[in-house]
Amino acid sequence: MSTPSIAFYINPGTSVPTVSGEFSINAVSGSGLGFYGNGFGTSVQVNNFQERTFVTNSSGVSQGPEARNTKYIAAASAILGQETPGSSTPINVTGIPNYLSTLNIRFTHPTTQVRTQNAKMIIYDRSSIANKASGVSTYAYEVIHPDPSQSVAGSGSGSWTNVTETGTFLTLRNSPGTSGLNAVGNTTGSGLRHDWYVALSASPTGIGSKTQYGLYVSLEYL
Repeated sequence: MSTPSIAFYINPGTSVPTVSGEFSINAVSGSGLGFYGNGFGTSVQVNNFQERTFVTNSSGVSQGPEARNTKYIAAASAILGQETPGSSTPINVTGIPNYLSTLNIRFTHPTTQVRTQNAKMIIYDRSSIANKASGVSTYAYEVIHPDPSQSVAGSGSGSWTNVTETGTFLTLRNSPGTSGLNAVGNTTGSGLRHDWYVALSASPTGIGSKTQYGLYVSLEYL
């Protein structure tokens, strides 16, 4: 019998995705996301933020599909790298549509429609969630924007969250439903599937590859 599970997806396409256009990060051995400079394998300069994001293995040397890149610019703004290559024109974070977010976090229950609550995302050192990631500063933003238009403001908060230090995390809304269509989130929206969309941006604080760097999600369902 199947059990409830959390999986991670990206949309590597160039338009509003369909289910068939999704790519499961879990499909790559030792899978995860890697943050790079202007191409796969290219370093990010110290104290700068990534230009490109790819699915890769745990050591960051196996190239998978390219994910949507969201680059931190300021507390309330980002550059959507794949949509405006080379552009320095930022967008307010509330204008980022779900399909242009870096990551889709998906909870599924095989048999029972459930509500979710107290969901949170933590960045850690891949050893213990009590430890912060080594050598990387990370900003995260929960995208709550089912409308594909960037000119329409979503329902997310107005700024990035710094999830770098131990004990910091990104709080995710309750019961977003399939494809995050329950945009307001509440404790009464039940379903077999709940989708969260997150923009991620990373900056190295020193030279060298950063492999003590992981993402952890926890939630309650009822």
